[in-house]
Amino acid sequence: MNMNRLINMAVRMLMRKGIDAGVDVATRRGKRPEDMSAKERQAARSARQNTQSARRSLRFMRRFMR
Repeated sequence: MNMNRLINMAVRMLMRKGIDAGVDVATRRGKRPEDMSAKERQAARSARQNTQSARRSLRFMRRFMR
């Protein structure tokens, strides 16, 4: 494996972690789970589940369209 591929792989991994963290903060609207009401926690949980299913379907479509 050459150095360019390793660097690209590391950058992708870091970007994925950053994007996942950003989506998590966005679904919680910047609040910590302890500060949220039960209704807000449920809404954040369903938003995360919707995001995960959208990512899964995008991944599936990318594989399917190859």
